[in-house]
Amino acid sequence: MNFSWDLFIDLGLLSTGLLLATGLRYRFRFFQRYLIPNALTAGFILLPLYNFLMPRLGLGAENLGLMVYHLLSISFIAMTLRRTESPPAPGEGKGRIIATSVATLFPWGIQAILGLVFTVFLMRTFMPDLFPAFGMLLPLGFAQGPGQAYAIGEGWVRFGFEGAGSIGLTFAATGFLFSSFGGVFLINLGIRRRWLDDHFIAQIDTSAVKSGIYPSRKRRPVGAEMTTESEAIDSFSLHVGIVLAVYLLSYLLLTGITEALMLLGPLGADLAVNLWGISFIFAALTAIVVRGFMIRTRLDFVVDNRTLTRISGLSVDLMVVSAIAAISLVVVRAYLIPIILLSLAAGTVTLVLVPWFCSRIFTDHRFHRSLLIFGVSTGTLPTGLALLRAIDPEFETPVARDYMFASGLTFVFAIPFILAINLPAYAATTGNMLFLWAAVGVGAAYTVVVLVAFVFIARRRAFSWRSRVWMPDRHRGGTGYAGSPLNQE
Repeated sequence: MNFSWDLFIDLGLLSTGLLLATGLRYRFRFFQRYLIPNALTAGFILLPLYNFLMPRLGLGAENLGLMVYHLLSISFIAMTLRRTESPPAPGEGKGRIIATSVATLFPWGIQAILGLVFTVFLMRTFMPDLFPAFGMLLPLGFAQGPGQAYAIGEGWVRFGFEGAGSIGLTFAATGFLFSSFGGVFLINLGIRRRWLDDHFIAQIDTSAVKSGIYPSRKRRPVGAEMTTESEAIDSFSLHVGIVLAVYLLSYLLLTGITEALMLLGPLGADLAVNLWGISFIFAALTAIVVRGFMIRTRLDFVVDNRTLTRISGLSVDLMVVSAIAAISLVVVRAYLIPIILLSLAAGTVTLVLVPWFCSRIFTDHRFHRSLLIFGVSTGTLPTGLALLRAIDPEFETPVARDYMFASGLTFVFAIPFILAINLPAYAATTGNMLFLWAAVGVGAAYTVVVLVAFVFIARRRAFSWRSRVWMPDRHRGGTGYAGSPLNQE
């Protein structure tokens, strides 16, 4: 019998990479000091393996790309299915959640404008044959993550952008590096400039340098709770079954939409193909419907949020390792200089603008919120939480909880942005650069809307000390600047 081992060879290599990365972080202070995620280290360990050795053995990186595509949707489903526990009381924290969503959206438009304008500059100077959508991979890799960057980039291959998936993954990788090194730079700067309260500064000596593994004698947090009798079905099996069943439903939904669009002719067919590139949106929407059905039928009690978080965490870890390892060095080499220049520009701009914005829009735990927003604006939620955990190891502040509540609102606001992502690709197929400038307009529209919301929420703080990256407190030792009722506890 000839059974295929390809999938399990890939999973075995990804797992081995994660184990090696975990050992490196446990042993070496460098990885601890800069809070480098194990998945990122594992990806770089496997990168040369999949570029030079595995192809000689008849095993390329194609399966890794497929994993990135599917694991992205699975992680979205797992997080969307989570039940809302202890929601804020009416009016409580509402302003913080809105402010968090606005702060999360702020870098998206800036990065999109920066990436696309830089692309136009290259097309008119050094790289006239550059694909117009090149710069859009920057916000996808930085603010969206490797899954979205790869899935949408691969969708552009049919428009003639060869290697777009690998380029998107490379932007995601440089974003992770900025998240790690830039985040630690922000922490050290916050300590020196006293942007952080003394209570949290006192904890950093013991919490910022972490091996990534809990000591044997330390009380360990509970990772999941059982909701079933194992004799009937293991609780983890039930949750995996729910997630995969929802994924199947999202596939059927997207298939039905595709068949309907095919009836509209070539234009509908093109739209249908594009929708498969953003299938994670339909996966999340399906999960929302299923969660609503479970709540109405009072079946949501079988769902454990911590177990769903573990499933999402597993998906994200494997997705990040796969994303880095799947980068084609041959493809990236041709775009290396513009990728480095654009990443440096975007990373620096984000490093400056996020503290400026967050120190004014928030009134409590401003540095904590700035750190989390910076992490998710250059990496993913896990990297943002890793930075937050460095100064708030027990999540004493409501920052992480507020971000989780705000993520649903942010997702809704992000849909127009994601639907407009293909506009620069149409510029390549039609030869009409108005499509690219329309995408710039979308980024500008997001920026304008965010700034209007910023002024409304921050009020008189909006442009106070506008030449300073960080707006100082009225008094030293407080957690915020008293002001807008939108941000009150």
